[in-house]
Amino acid sequence: MKVKELPIDDRPREKLLLRGAQSLTDAELIAILLRTGTKGKSVLQVAYDLITSAGGLNNLTSQTAAAIQKCPGVGKDKSAALLAAFEINRRADFQKKLFSVKKIVSPADIAELFIPVMRDKLKEEFYVVCLNSSNRVIRMELISVGHLNASLVHPREVFKTAIENNSASIILLHNHPSGNPDPSNEDISLTKKLAEAGKIMDIQVIDHLIIAGEKYSSFVEKRLI
Repeated sequence: MKVKELPIDDRPREKLLLRGAQSLTDAELIAILLRTGTKGKSVLQVAYDLITSAGGLNNLTSQTAAAIQKCPGVGKDKSAALLAAFEINRRADFQKKLFSVKKIVSPADIAELFIPVMRDKLKEEFYVVCLNSSNRVIRMELISVGHLNASLVHPREVFKTAIENNSASIILLHNHPSGNPDPSNEDISLTKKLAEAGKIMDIQVIDHLIIAGEKYSSFVEKRLI
């Protein structure tokens, strides 16, 4: 039976609006994202087949576009809608976790929090994580994308963010898509420059972490700052 042939209150979109998202099954939620079925299959059946072929909803949310498109009736447009929805949820979960952390006390705490976010990035991204006087995260801001060196990341950009957020201290954070977590000479030079600027402005640079896949290096542990 096609969705439009169901009673209005049983159609996924209308059901969500009337009763809330929690009232829908996994397949009904996916069907809303897919929007249409195929010849001979309703959108609910396509959604069910997609979840089943992935081995469950949790597995589905971590699949690639190519894997999702192997399900008959799911092409580029539908896979893009699914991946966008999954990424929105992942980012929302991270934001919730980020600001609920009680206190950051070690490089391992930083790594545990940020490796899931940074490990799969294809470009090098540099972030400033702002902390309050209790070492709790109050903001994370992207400063640059591309090759990390002194010409792309300036102290004024880093500390502008820190000052605007009334930060007591900051953590510097960037990734190495190469998979090598060791700092380069440019990384070391830039970090020392930022640490010195922090002393002048009374905003301590607690650490600088480089994340490369599941590995990381800490400037504090390496005694580089």
